[in-house]
Amino acid sequence: MITSATAQGSGREIRDSVVIRFAGDSGDGMQVTGSQFTLETALAGSDFSTFPDFPAEIRAPAGTTFGVSAFQIHFGGTDVMTPGDAVDVLVAMNPAALTVDVHDLKVGGTVIVDTSAFNERNLGKAGYAKNPLEDDSLARYQVLKFDITKLTADAVKPHGLTSREAHLCRNMWALGLLLWMYGHERAATIEWLKRKFAKKPLIAAANIAALNAGHAFGETAEMPEHLVGYVVPKAVARPGRYRTVSGTEGLAWGLVAGLRAAGIEKMVFAGYPITPASALLHTLANLRAYGVVTFQAEDEIAASGAALGASYTGALGVTSSSGPGIALKTEMLGLAIATELPLVVIDSQRAGPSTGMPTKAEQSDLFQAVHGRNADSPLAVLAAATTSDCFDVAIEAVRLATKYMTPVIVLSDGYLAHAAEPWRIPREADLPKFPVSYRTDPEGFHPFLRNPETLARPWVKPGTPQLEHRIGGLERDYDSGHISYDPDNHARMTKARADKIAGIARDIPLQDVALGDDHGALAVVGWGSTFGPIHQAVKIARDEGRDVSHVHVRYLSPFPRNLGELLKRFDRVLVPEMNNGQLVKLLRAEYLVPAEPFGKVTGKPFRVTEIVQAIRKVMEKR
Repeated sequence: MITSATAQGSGREIRDSVVIRFAGDSGDGMQVTGSQFTLETALAGSDFSTFPDFPAEIRAPAGTTFGVSAFQIHFGGTDVMTPGDAVDVLVAMNPAALTVDVHDLKVGGTVIVDTSAFNERNLGKAGYAKNPLEDDSLARYQVLKFDITKLTADAVKPHGLTSREAHLCRNMWALGLLLWMYGHERAATIEWLKRKFAKKPLIAAANIAALNAGHAFGETAEMPEHLVGYVVPKAVARPGRYRTVSGTEGLAWGLVAGLRAAGIEKMVFAGYPITPASALLHTLANLRAYGVVTFQAEDEIAASGAALGASYTGALGVTSSSGPGIALKTEMLGLAIATELPLVVIDSQRAGPSTGMPTKAEQSDLFQAVHGRNADSPLAVLAAATTSDCFDVAIEAVRLATKYMTPVIVLSDGYLAHAAEPWRIPREADLPKFPVSYRTDPEGFHPFLRNPETLARPWVKPGTPQLEHRIGGLERDYDSGHISYDPDNHARMTKARADKIAGIARDIPLQDVALGDDHGALAVVGWGSTFGPIHQAVKIARDEGRDVSHVHVRYLSPFPRNLGELLKRFDRVLVPEMNNGQLVKLLRAEYLVPAEPFGKVTGKPFRVTEIVQAIRKVMEKR
């Protein structure tokens, strides 16, 4: 929102918050541009949330709409919880980027284009019969037309680059202009370019020259009257040390913190490449110094089997995938439930069945996580709410897995995996401790002798003297651990495994209300990455005087023991989720509450306005 004030002495307009989207071909460096703008934004002291959005193809045909890569950042001096709804500034590096993304630009918003890319060939690929820069189709927006390609070529000419190499510097020119527009520094980006191209000093120098040229263009050129500089106030933050964190990084560091908290010497992460989960394997591969061993298996079943085998040896076994890969891991999850070994499974959900839309976000694996196995096979399921929350959820997954000797599924999604926000780095002394206890006493031992409080069986490292034992997928006798086909024993073991997972409800926090009262006309219930847009939407609705509250569920199996009682204090329950209605069905089945679905399956996160409208509609019906 633009305020009427100007920054004292600077001539710049003050904005409370801004949404910018960089868009172009996959090879135009839009993710790099957005990441570096985010870095400078963080150093400027703003709060922010990002949304990288890229195609599934490694390199789609240049100039096509399905090859458009975009990076959106919402930053401001307020509490930023979403990547933003309507876009204030769109940087479109070609016609395809314009046609794909211009519909998200707010009326009166600014679009910056590289005019050299709007040639007949590119216009045709993007589906334009006429050049939109030459007719009235963009009349609702403020259009800034620059020949960025030529301006970049002029800036890098002294460095002797080829025309192709010079073309690849365009994104830095655009970045320089946007950094000038919002009063950001360039120092961190310059240092990053020097490090990135340390072995190619000419390339580094050329990119720095393009960056500086874009910045200088904003300072010195005769710009249109509606292109002015802006100031975004710093956000108020708790004292501490901060850094930018993605959901993938949060999960990786949380797993390591959980490893330390449990006092386990080694974590074995076994995975198989699949979008968007692959980034976790890449991140953990750099953490060997912290006791992390990574293994890229030949397939999903082998990956989960290797992780489970590591848990049998006394290490922390972790595996990761997305929806189709989780389906392939199902057999090994059943084995983990039968053997009652700790195993952490990270599911970065993506859109659609089969291959679907691999780079787009969805929340459609909830049924699979809670119920998607043969037989009665309960396990624990958690979901991260934000990128920084991924750190805490990963620690909690390790705690539950090791304390209750069970697999734990952590639900993330494609948005959380790649999005970023500021994260206050916790002090090591403030992190939880839950040291595991391996069985070493042979007195009265058998492998399924249960802890009377948790119903967990003992964890025994192979080779422990006098504690030789066998476990496996065949049913075991409750009183001895031997293989058993007795029907009454199987019923007893099935109930024991179910009671163990149900008992976790006594060991997790009671469900609270994220915003509003613990009773009233409407509860908006969410899980996972819907936290930000639901929270902001409920805040807007409450500001309108509506009796609405936000309830966000982290523990999805088992539910917190007071969740049903809490929901029954509300007249209506609305459940926004990025699927066709999965949590809403679980809540109806478990608690018989009048829950109403509000699904979205476009592959993109909810907008705040979408949830606000849904709240108004539900409350008007009442």
